[in-house]
Amino acid sequence: MGEDARFEDAGGGPVALRALDFEDLKVISALAQDAIFPVSEMTWDRRRRRFALLLNRFRWEEVGKGGPERVQAVLVIEDALAVATQGVDRADADLVLSILALDWTAGEDGTGRITLVLAGDGAIAVDVEAIEVTLRDVTRPYVAPSGQTPHHPE
Repeated sequence: MGEDARFEDAGGGPVALRALDFEDLKVISALAQDAIFPVSEMTWDRRRRRFALLLNRFRWEEVGKGGPERVQAVLVIEDALAVATQGVDRADADLVLSILALDWTAGEDGTGRITLVLAGDGAIAVDVEAIEVTLRDVTRPYVAPSGQTPHHPE
């Protein structure tokens, strides 16, 4: 009987994952939790049906192995049919957003909505034809500028 993947299995290397169902999406959600990004690093290419973010991802898989680290990563949602935001001022070029989770709401025939739940009651909703999400680290890790591990009081 096989075992589920664990954070420790990454062995310190860069993350490169694809989610094709809700169970996979939960793994990407856990790795993207507390990622931050400026509103200017959010793009939607309607023609290619692709929504993408350049994130500064907290490296949850490396907690306890040294100082807290971040890495730049690209989060891409394919087959994007529509994108809507709530509580996000796209005109504020200095706005920095933080991801709390990626949620899934199923629609009919495999369609649905991926919602990026943001700190501060914001949200980005991406209507999709099917779940196809990738998360890929694109730089070397760096020491988290805050020197702190994010925490969420209960």
